[in-house]
Amino acid sequence: MEQAFTFPERTARFLWHNEIETGIVDGDTIIGLVGDMPLGTPARPLARLDQVKLLPPCEPRTIICIGRNYREHAAEQNAEVPKEPLLFLKPITSLIADGDPIIYPSWVSSHVDHEGELAVVIGRTCRRVREADALEYVLGYTIANDVTARDLQHKDGQWTRGKGFDTFCPLGPVLVEDIDPSDLAIETRVNGVVKQHARTSDLIFPIPRLISHISDVMTLHPGDVILTGTPAGISPMQPGDVVEVEIEGIGVLRNPIVAGE
Repeated sequence: MEQAFTFPERTARFLWHNEIETGIVDGDTIIGLVGDMPLGTPARPLARLDQVKLLPPCEPRTIICIGRNYREHAAEQNAEVPKEPLLFLKPITSLIADGDPIIYPSWVSSHVDHEGELAVVIGRTCRRVREADALEYVLGYTIANDVTARDLQHKDGQWTRGKGFDTFCPLGPVLVEDIDPSDLAIETRVNGVVKQHARTSDLIFPIPRLISHISDVMTLHPGDVILTGTPAGISPMQPGDVVEVEIEGIGVLRNPIVAGE
């Protein structure tokens, strides 16, 4: 029997017949195109996820990141806990999808770390919003990896170069709209070995505070992404490794590491 959907809870962007489409995800299957699915209509299987080329689940103008938003991560870096959210940006050219390779910039760096994070996707334009209203501006949640050339971050004294290389922002695999982000398990694995494990309830600054704080500085537009910070356990990766970030209720973001030319 075909399944009836009243609202698309999990969606993916992907290439289908050389066109960019957005589909509803049910397990390992894309069961319909969002634009072709009036509410309550029967769902028709379209393809398996492994039959399409996944894309990042949103198209941000801006990627805003939060530094040191877990106390144990600040401690492992011998850094003070910020008194307010610590903001930095990643360029759009750093954005890649689930399955895409992370290019190791060995021509300039010899220490590249993973940083698994919960990512917030903005659903409508927001500027100077109150914390109490902030979640009304969220479209959904996905998974990010704030890949960092740690040696360059320390050398430069600021973070743009160390976090801004092409391919240094894997995002995906899906967007989940109907989920409570306040207490989700997050785990990062390298070659199957657990490196990071925490819960989003450990965030120093919760998501409503982040949205309010950022929107006091800059206007957020639909599709913009906020990386909420990484827990303790960062560690270096090497070409040939596979890094996975898993978040409860969302899925697994998986990317291989390849040597740059």
